[in-house]
Amino acid sequence: MPESRKNVTILGSTGSIGRNTLEVIGRHNDLYGVFALTADTNIQQLLEQCHQFEPRFAVLQNTDAALQLAELMAEQGAKTTVLGGLEGLLEVASHSECDYVMAAIVGAAGLKPTLAAVESGKRVLLANKEALVMSGALFMDAVKKSGAEVLPIDSEHNAIFQCLPDGFKTKDIRRILLTGSGGPLLREPLDQLKYVLPDRACAHPNWKMGRKISVDSATMMNKGLELIEANWLFDVKMDRIEVIIHPQSIVHSMVEYQDGSILAQLGSPDMRTPIAHGLAWPNRIDSGVASLDFSALGQLLFESVDMERYPCLRLAMEVLAAGGSLPTVLNAANEVAVQAYLDELICFTDIPVIIESVLERSDTPAAHSIEEILEIDRITRRSAQGMIETAHRSQ
Repeated sequence: MPESRKNVTILGSTGSIGRNTLEVIGRHNDLYGVFALTADTNIQQLLEQCHQFEPRFAVLQNTDAALQLAELMAEQGAKTTVLGGLEGLLEVASHSECDYVMAAIVGAAGLKPTLAAVESGKRVLLANKEALVMSGALFMDAVKKSGAEVLPIDSEHNAIFQCLPDGFKTKDIRRILLTGSGGPLLREPLDQLKYVLPDRACAHPNWKMGRKISVDSATMMNKGLELIEANWLFDVKMDRIEVIIHPQSIVHSMVEYQDGSILAQLGSPDMRTPIAHGLAWPNRIDSGVASLDFSALGQLLFESVDMERYPCLRLAMEVLAAGGSLPTVLNAANEVAVQAYLDELICFTDIPVIIESVLERSDTPAAHSIEEILEIDRITRRSAQGMIETAHRSQ
């Protein structure tokens, strides 16, 4: 591999972000090589990716699946080394020969490997917002200590990053305008939300995403998590971050300065744009995304958030204001509730009810280690799961 090429590890290569990252890399084989690909249990798709991109390592977090993949690799004479479990994820995320790490494992499962990449001083393309939501100050302290470059890949945070000039001062910012589409249920009558089935909640009008993230968009919990993430990434307090509805998903976010100037980042709703930006920064490369046709686009619409429709966003705002380890509790309760909804054990409107009930039972001070954070995560999951099982038995 030529020295000028950057070695990229993709944590979560079979998910939407991972697949889009591989598509961008495939356009620029002279600039980037795939060092490692990881997944949870998706043997077949990971095998296909390994044949196409020939990474040095492939990791399946499920160790039984890793053994199956290793057997298939051996039968086909592939050169890729197969690793398994959390240890394998940590190894490829921190490997000395890896330059960039795309952190795209969904949820709390991505915390340890993402932190391993940070602590190793990598360029971390952060698509796993939950890692920063859960670990907050510990995550940012690790960034400062290691000198890692953390570049946001969420379209909203990447947009904010692009609207901030080098050497910007927090005091210069009047407010950050964090846009959200409102999801597929923006116009659904409130009294009908209870009856929305998972396939409907996952049918986002603009974005192609995994089912968990799609439900988070429908509840706007994704915007709540992004609010917490923006607080840490840009060192801007909640009173200077405003969430607004923008149904077209063309303006990905904006920054307003003290002089009244507002900078906005616009583009098609396609994750290849922020991925290409993170890979090439401070340069630019072709992402494969078509140019916007403004004449066909017509007008751009904005509206305020209806908190009655989106109680999950309210809960995230309350958690950010309260601090401590409540963001960890919020994230864990949400992951459990969303999975229960996807499994059709609860209805759509039960999601915020369960999260709020778990939060009301939690009085958790700030954690001082990742082990403490993970223990809070485990306790919260048990509590949320217990509530769901009790409610399900009573039906």
